[in-house]
Amino acid sequence: MIRQLLTTLTLTFVIASTAVAAPPKAPARGDQGDGPYTRLILRGATLINGEGAPAQGPVDIVIENDRIVNVVSVGNPGVPIKAQGRPKAGPNDTELDVTGKYVLPGFIDMHGHIGGSAEGIPAEYVLKLMLAHGITTVREPGSFNGLDWTKWHQQQAEKNSIVSPRLIPYAGFGMGADAPIFNGEQARDWVRGIKKQGAAGIKFFGATPKVMAAALDEANQQKLGTMMHHAQLNVVRTSVIDSARLGLGSMEHWYGLPEALFTGQQIQNYPADYNYNNEQDRFREAGKLWAQAAEPGSEKWNQVRDELIALDFTINPTLTIYEASRDLMRERQAIWHDEYTLPQLWDFFTPSRYAHGSYWFDWTTDEEIAWRKNYQLWMTFLNDFKNHGGRITTGSDAGYIYKIYGFGYIRELELLREAGFNALEVIQAATLNGAEALGLEDEIGSVVPGKKADLIVVDENPLANFKVLYGTGHYKLDENNEPMRTKGIRYTIKDGIIYDAQELLSDVRTIVQKEKQKR
Repeated sequence: MIRQLLTTLTLTFVIASTAVAAPPKAPARGDQGDGPYTRLILRGATLINGEGAPAQGPVDIVIENDRIVNVVSVGNPGVPIKAQGRPKAGPNDTELDVTGKYVLPGFIDMHGHIGGSAEGIPAEYVLKLMLAHGITTVREPGSFNGLDWTKWHQQQAEKNSIVSPRLIPYAGFGMGADAPIFNGEQARDWVRGIKKQGAAGIKFFGATPKVMAAALDEANQQKLGTMMHHAQLNVVRTSVIDSARLGLGSMEHWYGLPEALFTGQQIQNYPADYNYNNEQDRFREAGKLWAQAAEPGSEKWNQVRDELIALDFTINPTLTIYEASRDLMRERQAIWHDEYTLPQLWDFFTPSRYAHGSYWFDWTTDEEIAWRKNYQLWMTFLNDFKNHGGRITTGSDAGYIYKIYGFGYIRELELLREAGFNALEVIQAATLNGAEALGLEDEIGSVVPGKKADLIVVDENPLANFKVLYGTGHYKLDENNEPMRTKGIRYTIKDGIIYDAQELLSDVRTIVQKEKQKR
């Protein structure tokens, strides 16, 4: 999703420059967060390690500075832990009792905008909501507030000078170019330039096949990551299978995948009065796209699936971002909007012919039903792709279409569960799979010795119910027959620094309350 796109006659996308000032940068961390410690021991955890292994506990996890150095099984469930065999603590060590709590690897958001949607969204608001929901690494797709702005936050996050997940900055293809890119040499020059500016990767929206081929080839030579939203304006000539063959690393959403599965046509069936710049047209017809693709299990379906897997291609579906299309009322009435949605975000979500993703001009029952059927086929492909060895990752694309940072990411986990993933497969998609797609599997993505200390501590078992991960907690009856909400994530640990998730959420509520008071 992007704030604004322009297209030339060559159908090369460039990010539109605007006069809008960049939003406020994140403030200094100050005394928020404890650590990293010379030696920290988490005592008595039930561990879900992210590598597909079942839950194990109690275990003690030993961390030195920002690295996991040991994971030790120290007993059995339901009986007291014996002191013998537990890692010993020295006089200067720190111990954190997490008995009865669940520990997971930090989550990886592979589609996490930290700015560039509504105007004036402070970075602190976004970054604290992400950390409060266990997100310790974010691939920032496009850097639409400017690469320098994103790079500044990346560098500060790397030094832990601000409260923030780790940031992997991608640049939107064509960003900063003086003119549209319409040949291969221009594409290569731009890619080399963005590498020098410090981008870790590129997000594409579409271009002519020659431009895409040159840009992807140069990106791979420069060891830049690549991701793509296959926009309808270019997808006929470059579907997902085409771009994967050219070396694309990952696709976003589903655009370009049904087109790769067409058998009785080559172009999507558009109504005669369709106009891409009318966003209700755009998203209404997108909800009918999977119905035009090859059937599940057909020869074409299997051929595309298997070739993408052979190419080591990654699908980052971001199912969550389009959920309002299948149930608008649910997304508008989500319980977190009252305390956690900034007024300027709510304004941006409100139906408008100018704001991207605010396409509720006249959204009907039939359109929601079409989207529900669209999801069923989309999810069927994702589950089939995963079952045959394909890599699925998790992303949120929050900041658009009633999706709020952090909350939208947890909803993505629930939607993968709906798609047929078992709970451990969902956790693997949210952790190790993202690390592998980023080339960081030796550093993050699972709880094993040698990796960075990126961890989540939660009171309840997320394998039984992902709702316990929401900042608003899980709604249920307590032992006195009174309705209550659980507390969500207790701690998020990033680079060995322990953040109190409830404190971060309180900070966000204050930011929202102050903004409302201004109005």
